[in-house]
Amino acid sequence: MKEFMLGLRLLFGAGRGSRIRFFLMAAGSSLGVCCLGLVLTIPAILDAHDARAAAREPQTTSTDKARPGSPLVLERRDPYGSKPFTRVFVARGTKPTQPPPGLDALPGPGELYLSPRLRELLHTEPALKGLLPGREKGRIGPAGLGDPDELYAYVGTSREKIADDADTGALQSFGYPYAPTPVVEPSTLTNLRFALATLVLLPLAVFLSVCARLSAASRTRRLASLRLLGLSTKGTQRVNAAETVAAALLGALIGLGEYWLLNQVMSRSGLPALRWYPADGALSWTTVAVCLLGCPALAWFVGRASARTAAANPLAVRRTAVPKPPTKWGGLLLVTGLGIVTGFCATGLTDHPATSDGVFAVLVVGGVLLTGAGLVLTLPWLSYLLARKVAGTTRSLALNLAMRRNEVEPGSAMRVVTGLVLLVYAASLAQGVLIEFEQVSKANTPVQDYALPLSALTDRQQEQLTEVPGVRAHARTMVSWSKPGPSGIPPQATALIATCAQLARLVKGAEGCAEGRIMRLVNPNSAADPDTRPGASFPFRLRTGRRPVTVTLTIPSATVVTHLYDPSAIGDAAVLVPPSALPAHARPRSGTLVLDSDSDPHVVRRVLDGIGGVAPTVSVEPVGVNVDSLSQIAVIETLLVLGMIMGLVIGVAAFLVAVTDRAVERRAQVTAITLIGMRAQTLRVVQSTQVVLPLALGLVLALVSGKLAESSYLVTGGGEVFWDFAGIPVLASAALGVIVVAVLGTLPLVGRRIDPELIRRD
Repeated sequence: MKEFMLGLRLLFGAGRGSRIRFFLMAAGSSLGVCCLGLVLTIPAILDAHDARAAAREPQTTSTDKARPGSPLVLERRDPYGSKPFTRVFVARGTKPTQPPPGLDALPGPGELYLSPRLRELLHTEPALKGLLPGREKGRIGPAGLGDPDELYAYVGTSREKIADDADTGALQSFGYPYAPTPVVEPSTLTNLRFALATLVLLPLAVFLSVCARLSAASRTRRLASLRLLGLSTKGTQRVNAAETVAAALLGALIGLGEYWLLNQVMSRSGLPALRWYPADGALSWTTVAVCLLGCPALAWFVGRASARTAAANPLAVRRTAVPKPPTKWGGLLLVTGLGIVTGFCATGLTDHPATSDGVFAVLVVGGVLLTGAGLVLTLPWLSYLLARKVAGTTRSLALNLAMRRNEVEPGSAMRVVTGLVLLVYAASLAQGVLIEFEQVSKANTPVQDYALPLSALTDRQQEQLTEVPGVRAHARTMVSWSKPGPSGIPPQATALIATCAQLARLVKGAEGCAEGRIMRLVNPNSAADPDTRPGASFPFRLRTGRRPVTVTLTIPSATVVTHLYDPSAIGDAAVLVPPSALPAHARPRSGTLVLDSDSDPHVVRRVLDGIGGVAPTVSVEPVGVNVDSLSQIAVIETLLVLGMIMGLVIGVAAFLVAVTDRAVERRAQVTAITLIGMRAQTLRVVQSTQVVLPLALGLVLALVSGKLAESSYLVTGGGEVFWDFAGIPVLASAALGVIVVAVLGTLPLVGRRIDPELIRRD
């Protein structure tokens, strides 16, 4: 305890520079703890959303088995643009029932309870009133909503209106063990946690270590003096650890406060596709304990390790003896990690690639983390070997001086470049996560169809929908009308109203299409409908303005062979009808408007939002796509982008902290070299070379190991893409940008003013 008190007394009694260093360490630690708190709280935010969604889920039974007087409930889930829109129709019974969370009582006939976001939307889109019959009785409380932006409504109705619906059930209670549609699927959440751990936690550990080693050289000399004055070896290490632990603990407290403010702001403003209540993002006791104990514990170990040299050999420190070469044991972690990820990559070349099942899942994560940790610990030793080799062969004064400095102090430059090297390594892994997620979420076909009922659309709306951004093709279908036959089912035929060019955009291929002719559509992959044989006639009802028109079409013998996408909105079309074959300005009375776009999730969301803006109350069927899945994709992309931003902030912050600290520590040496006649331009080349060469070495190693780690992740993910060759130019460009940033960061080391007082103090 005495050593701790001595360390704190030295901290506050060693002058203004020592206090500034302490507060810089605390500020850096606070940023790291804030990011750590955000990463640890994201799963809690998602769990809180799912818990509220599960608590309001109605438990129902068949109306035939229900007790007399039980309330009835009918749930409708429709898309409003790219967002789910849920309506729960409730018919009260004579049996008292506990209302769902967020409501004081079940709605009566004609009563509406709306979520705040739906209430706002109803004022801006009055057409939604047709989907929400009744008068507004109140709002749904936060306990009954997954997030503040959810579109949710409870509609009170009578038993007669919903009793005959096949989806109606007798209400028993509200609450389910799990959410019907979780924000993120459990399997995807595991991959997301791995990505965030790699993108944020690995650079975060390096950043906190850099903050704990601010002014390491000057502190080491001071600790050596204490050791020479009679302080024990362990006592010297504890004195140094006292300062780092105090700074880390203060930084942890400040970081928790920063996170509280960030949570209040972000929960109210929200992220793209993700909103939450402030209570969802509140820090749990577990998170607080991890931050308050983990950050000081890391500072304790770093502080003791950085004081080991001064405690073991204080005379060598005071007399500035040549330090020992860096240890080689960090290479063992790197070799082990590369061995694991390379082994998984090798299985990708076989017919039976490895999967992330069972123990393999742990091995993949372990291999990636061991590779990253080994990369950090091996860089000083590799930098030492490079500097020694280059210094022994070069005849350039600037290069020789730079390499000799790196040979003597390989850790000085490595503190500057480690954060940037890890940034490139993490960026490669982020590419792999995004590629695997895109394989899982992207549709199997390159196009996406949308079907909208023509009866609910005006002519103006139909024109506007064909111009929605992202729509690449459109067509109309119409369904025939006839009297029921002997079997009671009327024969029907679906006609596709489109030109040959429009048809070509909606299918994989069309063979034999003649422009301007009515032709029979044949799909070689499905059996033909016997009712639509050549020669059969079908009446189709049209309207020209308000005047009804009936057109009879005969199925021709001329055929168009079509190869459809699976699924397709025109799969049941039996005949192709060019628009010119119909009366002028005629519109089908029944049928669908078919829109077509690319299947990229971003394009699908944009098209659905555009449809919602033009016709908010029209039922939209995105063929083969679940709107809940689209929302989940948007949430995961938001979280991944957030993780990459945090990783970027941490990596850049580690570089700025390290380069600033190095500039302060090297002032006396730079001044001494300047006074003996070294030109400022040559000195700038020396300082840049000291950083650029080890950084280039680290970036090459990060690119190679990062691509291997990424490939092992893709191989075990089970997707079709194993080797991300397209991402190499992007990472190479990022590496060049990192080198440019590092060079610019070293320039302030050489100033215009010369202060000889720095040498006298030394």
